[in-house]
Amino acid sequence: METETRESPALDVKRDDLAGLTGEQLLGFYRTMLVSRLVDDREIALKRQNRIFFQISGAGHEAIGVGLAAHVDPARDWFFLYYRDRAFTLAVGQTPLDHLLQAVGAADDPASGGRQMPSHYGDKRYNIANTSSPTGTQFLQAVGAAEAGLRASRVDGLAEHLSSFADDEIVICTTGDGTTSEGEFWEALNTACNLQLPVLFVVEDNEYAISVPVEVQTAGGSVSKLLTGFPSLRIEECDGTDPVDVYEVAGELVAHCRDRKGPALLHAHCTRPYSHSLSDDERMYRPAAELEEQAARDCIRQLRARLIDLGFATEESLTALEEAAKQEVADASDEALTRPQPAAETVYDHLYTEERSPLDAAFRSEPVYGEDRKLTMVDLLNSCMREEMERDERIVVFGEDVADASREGALEEVKGKGGVFKVTHGLQARFGNDRVYNSPLAEANIVGRAIGMALRGMRPVVEVQFFDYIWPAFHQIRNELATMRYRSNGDFSCPVVVRTTYGGYLKGGAIYHSQTGATLFTHTPGLRVVIPSDAEDANGLLRTAIRCDDPVLFLEHKHLYRQVYNKGRDPGPDYTIPFGQARVVREGTDLTLITCGALVKRSMDAAKQAESELGVSVEVIDLRTLAPLDMDTIATSVKKTNKALVVHEDALSFGIGAEISARIADELFPWLDGPVRRVASKDVWVAYAPDLEQVILPQVSDVRAAIEDLANF
Repeated sequence: METETRESPALDVKRDDLAGLTGEQLLGFYRTMLVSRLVDDREIALKRQNRIFFQISGAGHEAIGVGLAAHVDPARDWFFLYYRDRAFTLAVGQTPLDHLLQAVGAADDPASGGRQMPSHYGDKRYNIANTSSPTGTQFLQAVGAAEAGLRASRVDGLAEHLSSFADDEIVICTTGDGTTSEGEFWEALNTACNLQLPVLFVVEDNEYAISVPVEVQTAGGSVSKLLTGFPSLRIEECDGTDPVDVYEVAGELVAHCRDRKGPALLHAHCTRPYSHSLSDDERMYRPAAELEEQAARDCIRQLRARLIDLGFATEESLTALEEAAKQEVADASDEALTRPQPAAETVYDHLYTEERSPLDAAFRSEPVYGEDRKLTMVDLLNSCMREEMERDERIVVFGEDVADASREGALEEVKGKGGVFKVTHGLQARFGNDRVYNSPLAEANIVGRAIGMALRGMRPVVEVQFFDYIWPAFHQIRNELATMRYRSNGDFSCPVVVRTTYGGYLKGGAIYHSQTGATLFTHTPGLRVVIPSDAEDANGLLRTAIRCDDPVLFLEHKHLYRQVYNKGRDPGPDYTIPFGQARVVREGTDLTLITCGALVKRSMDAAKQAESELGVSVEVIDLRTLAPLDMDTIATSVKKTNKALVVHEDALSFGIGAEISARIADELFPWLDGPVRRVASKDVWVAYAPDLEQVILPQVSDVRAAIEDLANF
């Protein structure tokens, strides 16, 4: 289907046709728009009195909010908004008090419990997904939320697990014109069109991104003109200062999405009568004549005059309505200022889950072995995902190359791929294209969509093909995935598992296939980081990751995938291992060696050499998870041996070894008989040439030398 477009009406033309709206409805629009503007004004006054701490307004966008909201249902539709959408949230059910509680940072703030600044909307009651500050992150999440509905319509039993699922639900995703410059906007449109998702993207174009005008931001000055090549994307423009025009055009696009004709985009042209925020002064970059022209087009001023012209109201009746609205906002403000901020002891609340926590003893189980055959890490990771998908229809697996074969009928002729390392091989053939499928080659797309699905109740297990390419997704992982539960005060959670391969020791991996940068993720509150070293641990830890309610980064070392020494027996379909439970893999008395991943085997080899050649008894601890870190097991061992050596694959400086060493020095200093030492990779990128890689990565000889040096201290 060809892209459809509709030109914007002249912005100074008043529509005689009211699109079926009654005078009562228009008065309702006016009141909501007015209340929205009054809340802005009250927040501005409070900020100047230093009674709130930040302000950003929705002024100029009110007509878009009310015209759009008239067509949606907060009981079945989902909303991914941005900071100008005050009028929209009021129209779907929020109150001025809800907004002012956020402004004062009250514990009762329904969006975040005092964790986020004003105009970061979120409300589980109305399916308003929690909004964050990084602009553009909502696009892919909105696509994922719509995709959850698509999968639920095709996968037996899934619909009953989703929040407010309906056959004709739609997802609204709003943005300013400036944020359409973000790459994730284009990724989201690509997937929405490719999957024919019922997403209505609304571009609220006030012609400025802070101080940058639209013609500088966007080629040709119109993002909707740039989008005409997207297949099946219906594009319409409207006068965003006229709620009647917004109402009419938005109604057509909402119906288009509900009828499952594909995604749509509404390009609404509006004004920005106030500065970007109170941290900005638009007079520094906008000429006076421009500001005057904007003021003449103010949506509230225009609608007020129109109501009187059409005979729907009088000057006196509107004055009475306005006085009542002012009193409502004043009362809400007074009430909000009485509400306390969150208590100090709540600072860690909702950082991680309290239900189905991966630290719970409930995840401690004994293996139930079947046959004696030893299996590789690849085998047991694959069997874990297969068994979990059989148990729970909420689980989907997707990412680049994870499917067996994507083209229709191909699996009848080929064996199937199932990932670069075959970890997902056979899953698509077994569970079908709606539960196992390939994504675009876009890492943010993978994680962003997974967040939207998880918000609605699904449990995505996604794969980023190589750790070295995870960085486009880092924005979604750190700013969105890891913060969602905390910033929504526990109202929303994102139980997503992000699997990725990492590490060196495979000749030729070089700079972009050998990284081990786990500390950038362990430094991210709200995220669990898992790093198994053998097949059975990988199976049990992955099962815990899938079943728990926290987001998990699951690191799988390429070198360990098919090693003989770390093979294990299948521990059964219910085998789980709690996070934060390190394992003593070798008992010792003279020195504690703390390690993880591919360095476990090298440390064990070095420890055996040290004992046979030097008579040094080394206790080796496999951490298994980096976040949480099991300091109890480390402390028990160090108190026994009185010496500690940390060995890891990442670069030496600022790595996990630095953190563990600091905590040992801080918490266990009285028991130490020597310095805490570290062995790690050199502070340089891993090179392609095998001789260089050998020098850069820690080897058995490096670990043995460090054991000898510390033992002799």
